[in-house]
Amino acid sequence: MSPTLVRHQLANTGYLPSTGPAAPAGTRARARDWAEIQERMLVPLYEAAYDRLGIGPGTRLLGLGCGSGLALLLAAARGAQVSGVDADECRLELARERLTPDGMPEVTRLVSGGLADAAPTDAAFTVITAFHPVGCGGAQEVAGALTAAAAMAERGSAVVLGGWGPVERCAAAGVLGVARRLTEPAAGLGAGWRPAGRDDLEELAGRAGLRPDGSGRVACPFGYADMTSAVRGMLSTGLFDAALEAAGPRQVEKELTEALQSYQRADGTVWMANVFRYLIARTR
Repeated sequence: MSPTLVRHQLANTGYLPSTGPAAPAGTRARARDWAEIQERMLVPLYEAAYDRLGIGPGTRLLGLGCGSGLALLLAAARGAQVSGVDADECRLELARERLTPDGMPEVTRLVSGGLADAAPTDAAFTVITAFHPVGCGGAQEVAGALTAAAAMAERGSAVVLGGWGPVERCAAAGVLGVARRLTEPAAGLGAGWRPAGRDDLEELAGRAGLRPDGSGRVACPFGYADMTSAVRGMLSTGLFDAALEAAGPRQVEKELTEALQSYQRADGTVWMANVFRYLIARTR
């Protein structure tokens, strides 16, 4: 993929003023909000991990929960051969648009749902990424996916796990607390988010049978053009889905807006400083 194309694709992920209410979870509009507003906030995390591992030609990378494909695009720009799997077909459709533009040969394999279809057809993977932050629920399912993915990789391959940093260094934690508070009264609905534990990533690696091999912290500020963009971006993460079911869209959007007001600047932009953490683990 040429640098010109990569710059063009990245430009399409910049934060833009947006209008109108957030779309229901799982719809193409919600996926578009993720791709155009929120996903770019994690670029420093992606880049830090790729720099540390020297991602480039010869890398065969599998992205678990690849979403709308920005992390894969960045790896492909470095010369890596990339594959991705995600359960959200709406996000995956956007990933296909990014990674297989008209007039260019397909540079990646993108599959929905099961890992079986992501199995390499020629050589085993050398890097596996799971950037979706630990602490967003489903740790057991993530561990199972990591175990299955590790079986498709060369021995000693790197596995990158992403997670929230210390709660005191993540301004978004207070905003995400709205989701937790609105969900707690509803029995049987997971909160979808919780503050990060110090050893979350190491514990997940252990569950998946991986060997920790270093970690790092990265500043990932959340910046939005206006309050509407901030609300839509936060809702696109999926972390408010249980709250939306429990309390309804109107109440969630009202309380989310109130929580975000502390981070709105005089020019109308919204800015939250955050630190994320990554762990490099190795397959056995």
